[in-house]
Amino acid sequence: MDPGKSTCPKAFSDSTIHVDVKDYYGKRLKQTSDLKTNACVAPVQPTPDFIRQALKKVHPEITARYYGCGLVVPECLEGCRILDLGSGSGRDCYMLSQLVGEKGHVTGIDMTDGQLELARTYVDHHMKEFGYKKPNINFVQGYIEALTEAGLENDSFDVIISNCVVNLSPDKRMVLTEAYKVLKDGGELYFSDIYSNGRLTEEIKNHKVLWGECLAGALWWKDLLQLAEKVGFSPPRLVTASVITVDNKELQDILGNFKFVSATYRLFKVPKGNTKNCQVIYNGGMTGAEDSFQFDCQYTFKANEVVEVDGEVANILTHSRFAEDFTFQPLGGPTGPCGVKPKAGIEDPFELALMLGVQGPASATGGCCSTQSAGCCK
Repeated sequence: MDPGKSTCPKAFSDSTIHVDVKDYYGKRLKQTSDLKTNACVAPVQPTPDFIRQALKKVHPEITARYYGCGLVVPECLEGCRILDLGSGSGRDCYMLSQLVGEKGHVTGIDMTDGQLELARTYVDHHMKEFGYKKPNINFVQGYIEALTEAGLENDSFDVIISNCVVNLSPDKRMVLTEAYKVLKDGGELYFSDIYSNGRLTEEIKNHKVLWGECLAGALWWKDLLQLAEKVGFSPPRLVTASVITVDNKELQDILGNFKFVSATYRLFKVPKGNTKNCQVIYNGGMTGAEDSFQFDCQYTFKANEVVEVDGEVANILTHSRFAEDFTFQPLGGPTGPCGVKPKAGIEDPFELALMLGVQGPASATGGCCSTQSAGCCK
């Protein structure tokens, strides 16, 4: 299917792929060890302590039924309204519920009955565990290609996350279009997913197990850049990437020479414009990034340090939830020309993964969507 064409009808209904994916995740998979490959296995990397503590409070049964290929926890979440696309068992939602606080809210949307039933079962348990007087979380049944049809309102979310789910959709453009609609102005889509080094063959795209294992639906990374622009998002900012392997000879023979990478991107809904390069100073203090804020693989902002940013990043920072965390000044401002210059950006996630030397271990278990977290560029 041409990634630039949408096939989503007005009244959304199951495609063959949706039926197969629901069967795979709702009936065939009971825990991560049931997966057939280690595609999506991310290298073990240090997880911030505040996230580790939040994950410890998630019920073990929820964690056991969790499938995801990265750690989708952007910064500055206090009080935010967050949407999790393909929330599954709800592990990320319950973790994020703690990070947004009682004044924030987390919504998970999933199409699989079994996963939703499990996630909803433990709402009261977690609210008591977190010490909340009323729930700040809910789970909605629906499709990530039809968010408004599922009852989600336009311009209603500050942040959308997704963890190894977009690749399971046969209509990526519709996923991005719907995400753009329900985001507030200045909102962000922050997601980890699987990408290929070229457009996959029809044989691969028609393979049921490879779909369930997050490989057959992998988007060519260059198509993501085009789709984001067509939908209206700012150019995708690459945060991290790691090469993944498929240690299953039968499936590897079908995949041939195609290669795959797990990558995290951030896309913003900000005004289009010719914003000029400027100097910014990170004020510091964001939870988990008090002294240093890694925005993407190109920019890491140290507290109180003057950094020159390109117009694209300046536009994002001034129009997003990060605006209050930065001080902005024109080039040659009070600090003169002494600001840290930006390093060259990287668009290709395969190039970034090789540069970082991050590769999933061949002996790793857990398969696509393991509970291990993706690394960050350093």
